[in-house]
Amino acid sequence: MSGPVWKRVSSQLTKCQSRSITAKMAGGKYMKAEIVRKKGKNIINDAVYNKGLGYTRSERDRLELRGLVPPVQLDLNEQKSIIMEEYEKGWAVRAAQDPSDEIIASGVKPDNIRKWKVLQSVQDRNETLYYSMLMQNFKEMAPIIYTPTVGWACKNFSDVYRRPRGMFFSLKDRGEMASMVYNWDSDDVDAVVVTDGSRVLGLGDLGIGGLGISIGKLDLYVAAGGFHPRRILPCVLDVGTNNPALLNNPAYLGLKHPRIDGDEYYRFLDEFMAAIKLRWPKVLIQFEDFQSKHAIQSLTRYKREYLMFNDDIQGTAATVLAGLYGALKVQGLPPEEIRNKTILICGAGSAASGVALTIRNAITFQDKSTISKEEASNRFWITDKDGLVTTNRRGLEALEDTFYDLSSFARPEVELEGASILETVKAAKPDVIIGLTACAGIFTKEIMSTMNKNCANMPIIFPLSNPTSRSECTAEEAQIATNGRAIFASGSPFPDVNFKGMTIVSSQCNNRFIFPGLALGAALGQTKKVTNSMINKAAEALVELLSIEDLEKRATFPDNYPIREVSCHLACRVIEQAILEGTRIGNKVAYERYMEGGAPALKEYIRSKMWNPVYRPLVYLSPGKDQ
Repeated sequence: MSGPVWKRVSSQLTKCQSRSITAKMAGGKYMKAEIVRKKGKNIINDAVYNKGLGYTRSERDRLELRGLVPPVQLDLNEQKSIIMEEYEKGWAVRAAQDPSDEIIASGVKPDNIRKWKVLQSVQDRNETLYYSMLMQNFKEMAPIIYTPTVGWACKNFSDVYRRPRGMFFSLKDRGEMASMVYNWDSDDVDAVVVTDGSRVLGLGDLGIGGLGISIGKLDLYVAAGGFHPRRILPCVLDVGTNNPALLNNPAYLGLKHPRIDGDEYYRFLDEFMAAIKLRWPKVLIQFEDFQSKHAIQSLTRYKREYLMFNDDIQGTAATVLAGLYGALKVQGLPPEEIRNKTILICGAGSAASGVALTIRNAITFQDKSTISKEEASNRFWITDKDGLVTTNRRGLEALEDTFYDLSSFARPEVELEGASILETVKAAKPDVIIGLTACAGIFTKEIMSTMNKNCANMPIIFPLSNPTSRSECTAEEAQIATNGRAIFASGSPFPDVNFKGMTIVSSQCNNRFIFPGLALGAALGQTKKVTNSMINKAAEALVELLSIEDLEKRATFPDNYPIREVSCHLACRVIEQAILEGTRIGNKVAYERYMEGGAPALKEYIRSKMWNPVYRPLVYLSPGKDQ
């Protein structure tokens, strides 16, 4: 071989040889160390050099991988065994063979898992295509990439993990977060969703698997809210787990020790928040699926210093408030009539706390001059696992760790302390019953029929626990118990009910209606904070979109309204409210558009800032130019 051909082969050999260094090891063995010219995501995306979870701790630091992959290390054989298990029997088959699995029992079909994996593979290859499909088929695909199917993905996160997405902050990263956030390759991030995985949906402590809910939320930020996929960041805080199943699972990808708590926990959380704000000073941070005590305390701790909100407390509460406004509209009543409703909330965790506080704020917000906080609190009856909460409840003050200001909602009827839900319904004669108990079937036929007898108008029944297997009742049960009179909305989806020839909509009280628009308004407007008034305004704005056809079928949410337009409308109202209450708007353009042309001009600006999944011409610019 000679001439040009040999020169080309010789050149290729030289290049191959230059990619490795031979070093002598103890015992006469030799190892070749590969030379790479990539770091961070670039090396993870290189199929030749990607080791999955095989990178050593020192490799993760020198290759800028800290935080981009889960904290555990798995060798080649351990990774092969996980893949071979799926090779032998896919997840859809395994799910079908385990009908006792709570998520499968709740209505997530094995075919939903197949669809989830198909969509994940599209997202890994082509995000423009993925989000275009999601927007075009939003109503069908939202339950696949978000609740309820995302619950399965979170529960099985360690087994289905194939490709890193988002960032992992573990206890091994303490003292390093301010530097490791720079391993994320985007200088512009508009929204972060973070969880510690301690209370994912109604499934409890799923540890590092909680990242799945952060990913699912941000998928909706993009599809529904128009956020740019390069400017979002899903995060999980791995502070341990108290779930024995995870601690004993050899494949679990998180840290295997009990969760930290107390001051140690908040020192860790403080470092994370400071690092995120250092890297992206204008970012919106959404807290998601933290256990009740940390959900409340973290909101109180950070809401004044950071642009942040807690979706479980504020987002869920705003959605419930919007649902109640929708129910009032179905009844032919204006939003301010909420002050005349008697409301029974079953459950006393952080979500119930957020719902009660938000509705109370709305009551006083509607008419500040005539209704005091005390009078508004008197419209509520709260039950927990020990029954009705009265001022005679033992340890009432301690319960405020998970239900802020519970004492102000405690009933004065001390003789009813500990009363059952049925006894409470008989005594309170509620117009509204809201379930946040995670106890399936707790709204019995007797409870709902008793409520129905005492309601002059249509009873409002909201069983909001997720997943479906934990719902307090089904839509059909509610309509049968109330003789077809119920205005129904649930946390998980139920089919519409045909009752005596009439189709009654079973609305889903899902915060996907609220949080993309609320987040878009706060992030785009740079409102500096998310206030109660902004949350109330988002709820009112959602009801403005209900059509006459929706109302005739008793729909409490505008399910058939284009989701991008829903988010645009809510974002406009959020920015408008921030301006009206005197909050300083960091986005001068948004402020000027509103001041010059009102809501129509502001909406036009919001639409112009929404990312749309279309193919655009690409132009190459070498690194370093115009950066």
